[in-house]
Order: sequence, then C-alpha cells, then structure tokens
Amino acid sequence: MSDRIYNFSAGPAVLPEPVVKRAQQDVWNIAGSGIGILEHSHRGKVFERIIAEAEENCRHLAGIPGNYRVLFIQGSASLQFAMVPMNFLSPGRVADYLVTGVWAEKAVKEAKAIGTVHEAASGKAFKFTRIPNAAEIRYSPNPVYVHLTTNNTIYGTQWTAEPAVPKGVPLIADTSSDIFSRPIDVTRYGLIYAGAQKNLGPAGVALVIIRDDLIEAGSTGLPAILQYRAHAVERSLYNTAPTFGIYVMGEVFKWIRESGGLQAMARRNAEKAAILYDYLDDGTFYRGVAEAGSRSLMNVCFCAPTEQLDEQFANEAAKRGLSGLKGHRSAGGMRASIYNAFPKAGVEALVAFMKEFERAHRSAPATAARA
Repeated sequence: MSDRIYNFSAGPAVLPEPVVKRAQQDVWNIAGSGIGILEHSHRGKVFERIIAEAEENCRHLAGIPGNYRVLFIQGSASLQFAMVPMNFLSPGRVADYLVTGVWAEKAVKEAKAIGTVHEAASGKAFKFTRIPNAAEIRYSPNPVYVHLTTNNTIYGTQWTAEPAVPKGVPLIADTSSDIFSRPIDVTRYGLIYAGAQKNLGPAGVALVIIRDDLIEAGSTGLPAILQYRAHAVERSLYNTAPTFGIYVMGEVFKWIRESGGLQAMARRNAEKAAILYDYLDDGTFYRGVAEAGSRSLMNVCFCAPTEQLDEQFANEAAKRGLSGLKGHRSAGGMRASIYNAFPKAGVEALVAFMKEFERAHRSAPATAARA
C-alpha cells in the first residue's frame, strides 16, 4: 500500500512520482559520480550537462526560437515582479497591467515602486470571478509593455488565449501556475516567467524565457544580478545557481516529453478538470467560484453551502488523504489544484468524497449567507 496521499496544494505542489523517485537516488549519487546533486559544483561538468539538458528539453517542449534566451533565476516569480519594471520601466514611460487576481495585484505594487503603472483592466469589481473581456481592456497610449497573469490560483480563473496588445508592444506574462500545462506560442510574448513550484519543480527558482531585443533594451544602471543580460551572458550561472531546483526542473521537462509533450498535457488536464467541473455543474450543493468561460484547468475553486461546512469539508477530506483543499485565506471555500503531475485518480477520489459529504449534509441551506 502506498504511503503517498493526494496532494491538492496550490504550491509547492505535486511533482511527478518518477521524478521524485529519480531525485531520491540522485541526491545520493548522480550519474555515477559518487556525489549527490546537492553537493555538486555549479561550475562542474556534471552540472553543466544537467543545465544544458534542461534548457534543450525546455526549448524542445515549447518550440522556443533561437532569438529567445532560457534563464533559470533565483527568487521565484516574486523577484520577477520587480525585475521586469526595474529593467524596462524607464522614467517617462508607462507599463500596462491586466489585473486578474492577488498575484497580478502584487506585480502591480512592485511596478509602482519603480515607475508609472496603468491598470488596463481589473476584475476587482466582480471579485476576480472571471477574466476581463476585450471590451473592458483600455490600454494607455504608448505602454512600454503589457503584463498579465495567465492563471489565477486563488480564484480559479485562466486566460484561454492571449489578449490582443498594441502593435509593437511586448507582452510579458507571469505563467507560474499554468506553465507547460498546454501548448504555448512563445513568439506572442516578449518575456515569460514562472515560479517553478506549481508545474515545474521545487520552490525558489524561476524559469524566464526572454527575447534578445528585450535583453538589450534592459536598464544598464542596475546591479548586475538584477539585469537579464548578466544572466543571459553567463547562461544562468552568473552566481551560484539553485542547482537542485534546476536539476528537478530538468527532470520534469524530460517527464513531460516522455508523456507526450504539451499537447498530451493539455488533453490530460482538460480531462481531469472536466470530471470536477461536470460534477459541480450537475449539482446544487456546491457552487463553483469562477464563471464558466474563465475557468482554470489548474485550480478548481468551489464552496459548500456555508463557511462552517467549508471548514468541515477540508478537515474531513484531509483525514481521507485528500490534502491541501482549503481555499486561500483571502477567498475561502475550497481549492483543488490539479497541475500536470496530479493524477486523474485523485480527482475521481475527490468527487467520490464530495458526493459522500453532500449526502451527509444536503439538508444545509444552499442559499446560506457567506462572508
């Protein structure tokens, strides 16, 4: 019997079991070197091969063109909230942000500490339950870039396609919670970044995919470690790299390739999410949070009839080996994070528990007031 449970955590989140098992061995002795990955120098030949393979597999999966650099940078996505405006938001310019949740708001806050920000759209008025439509987006006259968050973990919403942006303006995206969950046209973006801890690996490292012209356009007045050019010139080895995080990301890239690539990930993720959304749509006991046209395939957010039942649901689910279902403290309810590595069987187990919980509590008033 397995001693593993179903991990619905929003991040750090579930990793592919083959990757975890491989890492167990490689922490002890990687590539027959007699040294574990945690102990290898970032300047040594073993790690040079690891990071080169990680980049090659990343490029293959996403079809990344030659005029884009692939960088592995410490600080996860939160550092990118600041690095992006520090590099590109010069005095006298304006950056446009599409605000679709808490993490987009955090990105805006960091950018405002650097320069002038225009919120081209915001979902705050409708509590971030959907993605703004095209008619609701109002760009500034000449933005230096447009920034969006592709998937919103707290509210369970996701952009289904990139929004149109002014001609010649680079689109910059925080893809932390849906990176490589589906095919992506890298050429639609000037810069893509993602914290690893949801779909790519452990916390603490970010994947950055950036076009060459943006590297050259970045500020030269920053400390080197905050300039994309420094990381590009040194091929992510400007400083002591987060070697274990990069190693795990590389193994995840291999796992995705071996599993059929991004098209296969998209099919699997749609199938898993449909199991849960179909159950929510067919019933009246639970309420899905996100509007149908904006639903995330990564984070499914829902509520029971009362806040007290939400709490009871999360506690009882945890006792059944369904961990991490309590919603974010700012949103409440429940949140099932079903990233690439999350198994279909776990979604089926959740739905079975939801049915059992509903049978036991269906007499609760479906219209009970919620905070």
